[in-house]
Amino acid sequence: MEIPEAATPVGSFFPFFLLLACGTLVAALLGAAHRLGLFYQLLHKVDKASVRHGGENVAAVLRAHGVRFIFTLVGGHISSLLVACEKLGIRVVDTRHEVTAVFAADAMARLSGTVGVAAVTAGPGLTNTVTAVKNAQMAHSPVLLLGGAASTLLQNRGALQAVDQLSLFRPLCKFCASVRRVRDIVPTLRAAMAAAQSGTPGPVFVELPIDVLYPYFMVQKEMVPAKPPKGLVGRAVSWYLENYLANLFAGAWEPQPEGPLPLDIPQAAPQQVQRCVEILSRAKRPLMVLGSQALLTPTPADKLQAAVETLGVPCFLGGMARGLLGRNHPLHIRQNRSAALKKADVIVLAGTVCDFRLSYGRVFSRSSKIIIVNRNREEMLLNSDIFWKPQEAVQGDVGSFVLKLVEGLQGQTWAPDWVEELREADRQKEQTFREKAAVPVAQHLNPVRVLQLVEETLPDNSILVVDGGDFVGTAAHLVQPRGPLCWLDPGAFGTLGVGAGFALGAKLCRPDAEVWCLFGDGAFGYSLIEFDTFVRHKIPVMALVGNDAGWTQISREQVPCLGSNVACGLAYTDYHKAAVGLGARGLLLSRENEDQVVEVLHNAQQQCRDGHPVVVNILIGRTDFRDGSIAV
Repeated sequence: MEIPEAATPVGSFFPFFLLLACGTLVAALLGAAHRLGLFYQLLHKVDKASVRHGGENVAAVLRAHGVRFIFTLVGGHISSLLVACEKLGIRVVDTRHEVTAVFAADAMARLSGTVGVAAVTAGPGLTNTVTAVKNAQMAHSPVLLLGGAASTLLQNRGALQAVDQLSLFRPLCKFCASVRRVRDIVPTLRAAMAAAQSGTPGPVFVELPIDVLYPYFMVQKEMVPAKPPKGLVGRAVSWYLENYLANLFAGAWEPQPEGPLPLDIPQAAPQQVQRCVEILSRAKRPLMVLGSQALLTPTPADKLQAAVETLGVPCFLGGMARGLLGRNHPLHIRQNRSAALKKADVIVLAGTVCDFRLSYGRVFSRSSKIIIVNRNREEMLLNSDIFWKPQEAVQGDVGSFVLKLVEGLQGQTWAPDWVEELREADRQKEQTFREKAAVPVAQHLNPVRVLQLVEETLPDNSILVVDGGDFVGTAAHLVQPRGPLCWLDPGAFGTLGVGAGFALGAKLCRPDAEVWCLFGDGAFGYSLIEFDTFVRHKIPVMALVGNDAGWTQISREQVPCLGSNVACGLAYTDYHKAAVGLGARGLLLSRENEDQVVEVLHNAQQQCRDGHPVVVNILIGRTDFRDGSIAV
C-alpha cells in the first residue's frame, strides 16, 4: 500500500529565502565596503596633515633603480614628479618636444643597459610620444614612459586633456597600468621596471593621475566641497568624496620595498646549444649575422667581442652590434651581404630578424643550414613558413648563447680562404667608393668624399648618431663606429627625427665621448629646435647635415616611376645660421671651402670641447648608388 507524500508547508520556505536574502545583502555590503576601501582604512592611517605627495614615491623608486636622468617636457599634471626627482638628485632634462624626450630615454637605455625614463603630461603630451614608443618597441629598448592623467574621479567626465591613454599604449608596450591610489605607486613602478627588462626588452607605460601625485590638502581642496552640503543626497555625495579621498591616501607613506625586482631573462636550452655546436663544427663556409639583441644585458660587450674573435667566424654587424669588433677587424665583413649569405653553408642569425632587411628570408640559399637565436619566438620564426626554414631555432638570450657556442667549439678553426674571399669582395666595393669620391660635381661637394674625410677624422672616443635617408645611407657604407655601443640608428622602424633625442641621451650617458650626429637635411628639420635644449643644458654635440635640398631617397624612385618630383624638393637652407639663432655654433662647408673639410671638422670638434653644440651645414650633390653617378 502506497503512503502519499506529506505536503510540505509553504511557510517552511520563508526562513530559507530570508537567510539567502540576508546573506546576499551582507555579501553585497561587504563587497561595497571593500571597493570603497573601508576595511583597508581600518588598518592603515590617512595622514591628513602631511605635505608629502606621490611624486616623491615615484622619484624614490627611480633612484632605487639607479636612474640618473629623466627626460621630459613639463606639464601641470607631472610637475610634482619632476620637482621630487630634482630633490633626490635625478637630473631633469626638458626638451622642446615630447617625442625627443622618449628618444633620449631610448638612447640612454641602449647605451647604459638600464631603463631609460621619460615623463610627459596628459593627453596631447602623451600622444606626441607614440612614434618614439613604437620605435623603442621595435628596437627592444627598455623605456619607462610616465604619463600624467586627469584626476581618477574625473576620468570619462570630460576633464582637460583626458583621453583613454591605456588603450592607446597597450599595443605598443609590454606593460600598461594606471595607478589609482598613492600606495600603489611603488609596487606598480617596480613591476613596470622589471617588465621593461625581462624577456624581450621593450617600453612600458604607467599612467599617473594628477590626484595621486599631489599632497592631500591640495587634492582635498579640489575634491571635497568647502561647505557641508544640505540635504540627504548632498550629505551622501560629500561622504562618498571624503571616503574616496581617504582611500586615495590611506597607507600612502608606509615603508615599502623600492629596489629592483628579479628579472626573467630566457636562456638557451643546453641540448639546443649542443646541437648548434655540432652543426657549426661541420661547416666549411660559416657566417654570422649579429643584430641589436646581441648587445643586451647581461652579457658585457667586451666579453661578446672576445667571444666572436675567439670563434673566428666571419660576421656582419647590424643595428646596435655595429662597432662590436672595432674598426677594420679582419672578421668584420661590411659589404655584399646578400652574395655572402648565398654562398654560406651554415648561417648563425644572432639577434637578427628575417624581415625586409634580409628580404624576408629569400636571401638564403636553400642548401644553407640556418641557426637562429632570439629572445622573442614570434620574431625568431618570422616568415619561416614561407621563404626559409631554420635548422635550429633557439629562444634565449643572444649574448649568452654566443658565449656558450664558443665554449663548445674550443679549438675549432675554419679554412682562411673563406674569410679572404669575403674580404676581397669588401675591397672591391671599397674601391668603387674611392672612384665615386673622385667624381667631380658641377656644384656643391661630393658627399662620398666628404664622408671619407669624416671617417678619417672621427676620433676613437666617438659615438655616431645617424638620422636620415640618402646621406645616412651613404655613411653606413663609409663611416665605421670605433667600438661596441658606439652607433645609434632608429632600428627596424626606420624613424626619421631620432637624431636630437639620441644625441641628448648619448652625451648624458657618456659625457667623455664625442657625439657626432649625421643628419640628412630632411631629417634635420625634426631636430633643429632641440639645439635650444643642448644650449640650455650645456650639452655639446656635433651635427653634420648633408644638405642636398631634397628628400632625395624618395625622389630617386618617385621621379622615374611617376614622372614628378612633387613634395620632394627642399631648399639649401642656412641651417648653420638657424643654429646660431638658437645659441649654438654654426659652420658652413661648400664649394668655396671644399679644400678645408678636415679643418672645418676639427674646428667643430674644438667648439664642442669648449662646451658648445655645433651644426656643420654641408652643401652636397646627390648620390645614386644604382649606377654610381653623382648628380647636382
